[in-house]
Amino acid sequence: MQYRIGFGFDVHRLDYNLPFILGGVSIPSVKGMVAHSDGDVLLHALCDAMLGAVNLGDIGQHFPDTNDEYKNISSLVLLRKTYELIKVKGYSISNIDSTVVVEKPKIMPHVATMQKTIAHELGINTDQISIKATTNEKLGFIGQEEGITAYAVVLLYKWNQ
Repeated sequence: MQYRIGFGFDVHRLDYNLPFILGGVSIPSVKGMVAHSDGDVLLHALCDAMLGAVNLGDIGQHFPDTNDEYKNISSLVLLRKTYELIKVKGYSISNIDSTVVVEKPKIMPHVATMQKTIAHELGINTDQISIKATTNEKLGFIGQEEGITAYAVVLLYKWNQ
């Protein structure tokens, strides 16, 4: 079997009266992500991790924010399209490990729903998806509730033929 590891990172500014969508789930919040798409930093980081694992560049190359086709698009669509690119290369997902860093809202009450949503989109089990959440201890732009970031690592595998 062949293995590949990929790492992804994304960050978005937060502002008032915008949707807060994370892991494909709409979460009640007074602020949401400023973005060309829906701004789902978790799914964007995951897409970058998958693309990086098989040396296919990054999310911006495949779904540029200069293309109106992707304006306000659900990141679940981007995740599905990214996974199709990975499968064409012959790889499947072994597991995902991710961390979201944001002061508010609290993420942990929504993790199980995010895991189910992502698992459904990728055709994998929820126990293959780890989503952790932390704050930035009031430090920097994240700590001042001006932004959000996510990190993701994915392990892909391919059966030798």
